[in-house]
Amino acid sequence: MSNRVVCREASHAGSWYSASGSQLNAQLEGWLSQAQSTIRPARAIIAPHAGYTYCGACAAHAYKQVDPSITRRVFILGPSHHVPLSRCALSPADIYRTPLYDLRIDQKVYADLWKTGLFERMSLQTDEDEHSIEMHLPYTAKAMESHKDEFSIVPVLVGALSESKEQEYGKLLSKYLADPSNLFIISSDFCHWGQRFRYTYYDESQGEIYRSIEHLDKMGMGIIEQLDPMSFTNYLKKYRNTICGRHPIGVLLNAVAELRKSGLEMNFTFLNYAQSSECRNWQDSSVSYAAGALIVH
Repeated sequence: MSNRVVCREASHAGSWYSASGSQLNAQLEGWLSQAQSTIRPARAIIAPHAGYTYCGACAAHAYKQVDPSITRRVFILGPSHHVPLSRCALSPADIYRTPLYDLRIDQKVYADLWKTGLFERMSLQTDEDEHSIEMHLPYTAKAMESHKDEFSIVPVLVGALSESKEQEYGKLLSKYLADPSNLFIISSDFCHWGQRFRYTYYDESQGEIYRSIEHLDKMGMGIIEQLDPMSFTNYLKKYRNTICGRHPIGVLLNAVAELRKSGLEMNFTFLNYAQSSECRNWQDSSVSYAAGALIVH
């Protein structure tokens, strides 16, 4: 075995967000300064993964709830957009680069996850093509900067899991979620609406299309706040809402359900909601974003 350090480059820097460390830092600082830290410290957050011009302000509401002084490990669960995957996959990298500073993958936790036999290895190419984890790296680096040498990350690419697999991964990860020094970041955008997404659900009773989308999303958000995986699955089956991180969310909800069996009290609150544009006719399209945090009592 060679000891060569494998680095995943910040492949979406310069397009989805600024490649300039100082510019990126100023942007993130600006957005975070607009958000309230209402319910720190979060044990898990749900935040979007689009280009920062679209969702940077929304994501800040979730990251504002992170407490860097207690966080030693950051699990980042993102959906796979480019490769078909029926399980979860781990990165071949040791280091994830960001324009702010490099993040180190926790190889000890990776080794423990490997041993379960439940994970595949993604190629470096797949890792660098995927944006769902990368879009959380600069925000993670920023939220953790006061303790930047004291934490590691655990990136997990989540495939199109069956309900039973969501349960299995939820159970497996629940012991990590139980540890206050771990933070879980769940990467998900909400409704992708429009003909280009092949999703045009519209409830006329809500008024304009964008209001119907908001109503649909907020129904889903309300169900996530109940922390019941089955209700969320049923909601998705009924409305087919194009929530791209539905499987990472499903894994989190199952991990929470596992911990609640042992009497751990938790609650989830959404703190912000936004849309990339307001759809008013059938030619329009938009993507929705939501930010929220899980607190353990």
